[in-house]
Amino acid sequence: MNLLFSNDRRGQYPDSWYAATAGRLSPFPKLEGSVRADVCIVGGGYTGLSAALHMAEAGLDVVLLEAHRVGFGASGRNGGQLGSGQRQDQLTLEKMVGPEAARHMWDLGEDAKALVHDLVAKHQIDCAMKPGVAWAATSKSSYDWMRGFADHMGRTYDYGISAMPEKDFHAVCPSPAYRGGILDMGASHLQPLKLAQGLARAADSAGARLFEDSVVTHIAEGNTVTVYTDTGHVQADHLVLATGGYLGGLEKHVASKVMPINNFIVATEPLGEAADQVLAQDVAVADDLFVVNYFRLSEDKRLLFGGGESYGYRFPKDIRATVRKPLSRIFPHLAEAALPFAWGGTLSITLKRLPHLARLSPNILSASGYSGHGVGNAVQAGKLLAEAVRGQSSGFDAFAALPTPTFPGGAALRSPLLVLAMSWFALRDRLGL
Repeated sequence: MNLLFSNDRRGQYPDSWYAATAGRLSPFPKLEGSVRADVCIVGGGYTGLSAALHMAEAGLDVVLLEAHRVGFGASGRNGGQLGSGQRQDQLTLEKMVGPEAARHMWDLGEDAKALVHDLVAKHQIDCAMKPGVAWAATSKSSYDWMRGFADHMGRTYDYGISAMPEKDFHAVCPSPAYRGGILDMGASHLQPLKLAQGLARAADSAGARLFEDSVVTHIAEGNTVTVYTDTGHVQADHLVLATGGYLGGLEKHVASKVMPINNFIVATEPLGEAADQVLAQDVAVADDLFVVNYFRLSEDKRLLFGGGESYGYRFPKDIRATVRKPLSRIFPHLAEAALPFAWGGTLSITLKRLPHLARLSPNILSASGYSGHGVGNAVQAGKLLAEAVRGQSSGFDAFAALPTPTFPGGAALRSPLLVLAMSWFALRDRLGL
């Protein structure tokens, strides 16, 4: 079964609030016949689009192949949070890779945020970007840890994060489920599909050749790489795999280290003045549960709420019911709220929850595994891939040096084993252990 077609109609965006409000982007052509390029990129999400843009601006002849529409996958469906640092917090990173490497990862994370802001400004991408991401604690002990983390970030990294005890946090997010939290005003939130489409327009204007509805069927490696679709092929000096959770069987080495999982989001009707009952400040929120809940307000005051995960190929039959469960726990007064939009998406994770950037051969590069932190990581990875193709690879090499263990059982057994682990963590969260 192919994740590209398991849950979606070919060549169409999902029925999300994002797609309903992004505006029309005229389709790019389908690849037909034989094409020659310096670089072929597989995947039209943030990674591939950013790589195409930066490569084209550097004078390379770039072809990008997207199976559906640009921004079709996780890049156009996610929670829209442009977070600081990496997916792992700095305290964890310091233990994992040491203080010096952790500091480098923090600086790269700050560069990623700045890059997104710079691209939005330079290319006039109307993606409703606003400052502020909060991290919500579901227990007193969790809040105590967050307060210590905020202190550490101020002392060690000279980065300001506000710690808010329960009363102060409820002034921002009045959910009875939360016992406090921290607020990072250096992070941002945005409309993710508009960002992807804006990057596509910029890459196209820079001279990259973008092809949609062009499903890659197989790849022939060599000094010249040949990438085949069902209606044509691309011959290129370099290949970049930027497929995220939709890699499938194209590259077995990456598939053993990067796993697809599904996540789900709903949108309420516009809440009007009642929006203050979920968020009194226009910031995004993510909580501390292992299967994280995340939410923010849309431009028209809907609650966009993400929650629930699945690890097979198929989305649940009733996405609304899947997300309504955590939504009702966080905001009991919205338990029966109408949910006119509900959609799922597939992202990629690694065991260490850190990006997996790899040089698979002298002329084949890959980037994926952003583990829910992809708005900044993926856009930055595209730039780093462009630099690596041109021989300037210090940033790429820093990520490539991060530990990326193989999933137990490899690509074949990773899903059932992860289901067992996730079931335990979900039960632990519900029991408050």
